[in-house]
Amino acid sequence: MVSAMPSTVRATVVQACSVFYDTPATLDKAEIILKDAAELESQLVVFPEAFIGGYPRGYNFTDQSPRGKESFRKYHASAINVPGPEVDRLAAMAAKYKVYLVTGAFERKGYKLHCSVLFFDTEGNDLGKHRKIMPTYSERLVWGCGDCSTTPVYDTPYGKLGSVICWENRMPLLRKSMYAKGIEIYCAPTADSGDTWVSTMTHVAMEGGCYVLSPIQFCRRRDYPSPPEYLYGPSEEFVTPDSDSIIWAGGSVIISPHGEILAGPNYEGEGLFTADLGIEIYCAPTADSGDTWVSTMTHVAMEGGCYVLSPIQFGRRKD
Repeated sequence: MVSAMPSTVRATVVQACSVFYDTPATLDKAEIILKDAAELESQLVVFPEAFIGGYPRGYNFTDQSPRGKESFRKYHASAINVPGPEVDRLAAMAAKYKVYLVTGAFERKGYKLHCSVLFFDTEGNDLGKHRKIMPTYSERLVWGCGDCSTTPVYDTPYGKLGSVICWENRMPLLRKSMYAKGIEIYCAPTADSGDTWVSTMTHVAMEGGCYVLSPIQFCRRRDYPSPPEYLYGPSEEFVTPDSDSIIWAGGSVIISPHGEILAGPNYEGEGLFTADLGIEIYCAPTADSGDTWVSTMTHVAMEGGCYVLSPIQFGRRKD
């Protein structure tokens, strides 16, 4: 007998900082977070971009001094092999807490590093991965490019699940390929806490007719090693080491296929942000009320690198 498809799935996006240069400690933190998410009865948990291994926020990898080379060595050593023991541990966590687990990680393949997303089901099966196709800006100094061989969409009891990382979302053909595969739960972990990110995610949700889950790290300067081991940018002029200075402001969000914000965005600290996603809404028709139009135009302007002029009539009933 075929079991009935559930009508909702409880999804959680994680807003938390890695333990930089300490992947075992980051895995310990991930398990604590998964335990908390399980207590919320979450069935799908999504972690931020490069959560396993850490995102090199503010670091200048063009530094060719001995200190700079040693920093890159440590960063490379924090990456994980896929498959490997860290992947096995993540799979065991997914099985222990009975969740679909999606997490950002940076992956080591020989001397090359990739920004990847890993997928696990509730039985602890390693479903596969997506490698970021085109790293953004200075990320290209440290991360290699992926290709279309790792752009999966997985069938789950809650809908088709996949991921596009950060500003890959400015690649319209990549988004189109995900829509063509029928993606229904679109995970978009990112390193961007900027004002325009939520606009882009709103546009993607409406364009693809899918839920968008976008977890972002929240970090303070003290979450990274102190100088001289780690310099935030060329100098620490605007950031006091070991302080509460916010260097990554979060902004995690969950958005419905109609462009409605269901959870977040939050810019206040670490936390778990949860929403119940109605599976039947995937096929529900909608009429645009206009509330999300500015978000769509903001995304178009950024994606196309162009000015957008959008005139709209204003009318009263008497007209």
